[in-house]
Amino acid sequence: MIKLSTLTCLVVLPVLLNVSAVRAEDRDKPGACRADVEKLCKGVRPGGGRIASCLKQHESELSPGCREAIAEAKEKVREFAEACKPDVETLCKGVQPGHGRIARCLKQHEAELSAECKAHHARERGGEKG
Repeated sequence: MIKLSTLTCLVVLPVLLNVSAVRAEDRDKPGACRADVEKLCKGVRPGGGRIASCLKQHESELSPGCREAIAEAKEKVREFAEACKPDVETLCKGVQPGHGRIARCLKQHEAELSAECKAHHARERGGEKG
């Protein structure tokens, strides 16, 4: 059985990347962490959670806006994990956590997800495009 906190950790970094790093590189709509990424993580190659890890290492130096964006992302992750916990326990029972495997499993079983998990999944997908 996967604990909620473990499940939350499985999706925190991808969400943080979406909220801070991906938007940080979007020149038309700069994100709350763009300046922080450029200042504190210069030379860090995006992907694999490297930027999120860098931001975490420099947590005490982050701007208030970036801290707020990360806090909001963590709350979204907590809500998503709570909504999808039963689906993970049934549909992804044998999947080894880490490296996005749980997220890929949920995506592979998208048609079988509970209504609550589907709703959260759809909102997150919509947020990535926006």
